Amino acid sequence: MRAQTKMANIIVTMKLMPDSPKEDLARIEKEARRLISSWTGRDDAQKEIEPVAYGLNALKILFVMDEQKGSTENLENEVAKISGVSSVDITDVRRAIG
Repeated sequence: MRAQTKMANIIVTMKLMPDSPKEDLARIEKEARRLISSWTGRDDAQKEIEPVAYGLNALKILFVMDEQKGSTENLENEVAKISGVSSVDITDVRRAIG
């Protein structure tokens, strides 16, 4: 009999770059959180603002998902469609402990 492998939760960091420093990061965050929440089934994402240059800030959203969901590519594509978003990158993926 094979031992069943337990899948874990992973913590994903998604970095969103706005089109310009004038973009409303609060609006972008709200829309991104809605998409992330509907995709993961969780509503516990956290945000960080990362200064880039000349008043431009990146929005980083950290969220937890079941690693069985697999790739985040479809989610990234949906978040990239938000008005005012220049690019979306997954910058970190880690297994959650505990």
